[in-house]
Amino acid sequence: MDGGISNSTTEDKMSCQRLTPQTTANLLDSVDAFLFDCDGVIWKGDALIDGVSDTLDTLRALGKKLVFVTNNSTKSRRQYAKKFHSVGISVSEDEIFSSSFAAAMYLKVIDFPKEKKVGAVVVGLDQYINYYKLQYATLCIRENPGCLFIATNQDAVGHLTDLQEWPGQKSLPYVTPS
Repeated sequence: MDGGISNSTTEDKMSCQRLTPQTTANLLDSVDAFLFDCDGVIWKGDALIDGVSDTLDTLRALGKKLVFVTNNSTKSRRQYAKKFHSVGISVSEDEIFSSSFAAAMYLKVIDFPKEKKVGAVVVGLDQYINYYKLQYATLCIRENPGCLFIATNQDAVGHLTDLQEWPGQKSLPYVTPS
């Protein structure tokens, strides 16, 4: 251990350490970029979690790169930037990476043909899922040879509020044959 930060190998057992001002400073000096999940880390529902704004301001003042990631596929990067703004945090679209964006980038990287009638079924969380949509997705996959099936996340449950636990997107690939 050097300066309070452990450089563990896979053989080492990980141990928890209480952060002191010195170990915190060492940690901040050793890291150039921070990745943050959004749901449950930055906000809960539409409410910013206490201390997040100050933490992000401090990290930006130290010149750290911030990246925000989410497997919530219900919004575009632009919509997420607006959500950040609505909770009082200034974030550019380029700092946000969602699973829906990853799916779109995957299709771009593989040179997905734009002229194909139905070449992919992309499944994300849909709060308005219905039997018609499931049947249509199934038909697209079965009737279009080579049709890709892309699921944007595998959350078993989702929380719309602290009291509402809903089936997550993980259930959709199981009801849509591939």
